[in-house]
Amino acid sequence: MKKFYFLIWLFWSLRVVLCSVISAALISSIVTMVLYIKKGMPNLENEVFSALGEVFVFWFLISLNITVLFALFRSVKYIFNKCYGGYSFKLLSCPKEKTFIEYIGYGDLVKFWRKWFMLIIWLSAVFMIIDFILFDYYDIYILYGAILLSGYFSFIFIGNRCKQVRIVKC
Repeated sequence: MKKFYFLIWLFWSLRVVLCSVISAALISSIVTMVLYIKKGMPNLENEVFSALGEVFVFWFLISLNITVLFALFRSVKYIFNKCYGGYSFKLLSCPKEKTFIEYIGYGDLVKFWRKWFMLIIWLSAVFMIIDFILFDYYDIYILYGAILLSGYFSFIFIGNRCKQVRIVKC
């Protein structure tokens, strides 16, 4: 089971990080290009290039905070019905029935995602409190680390916390 939890967390965390970073880079690139065009497209000298870099970084950090939420929602769909280390998560159509949803859509995930997201929030809060006590230092990157670490433990707890999720052998 440890292998299952580690593999599902590994693929989930890679998906969350790549999806949020690529989306944030795309959004900040678009905003930077629009601002560059609105300013009359001056020649790319050192000052202009430096200013564009600062605008990109500014909008990247803002859009990263937004895209991580979308990445968390989108990534949950891909943890179901895939075999990781001999096991897989299955989503029940109804907790009283024992039928699994074969093709999971985003609409099927809303109830599960609310419970899972609240679990991530509480676990992240615990990790942030521990981090603040131990290191007395806080920034956004530590928060993302806490979210990723919380994801690992949430996969362990979610089988007991959510009645719609089952772990089955594959």
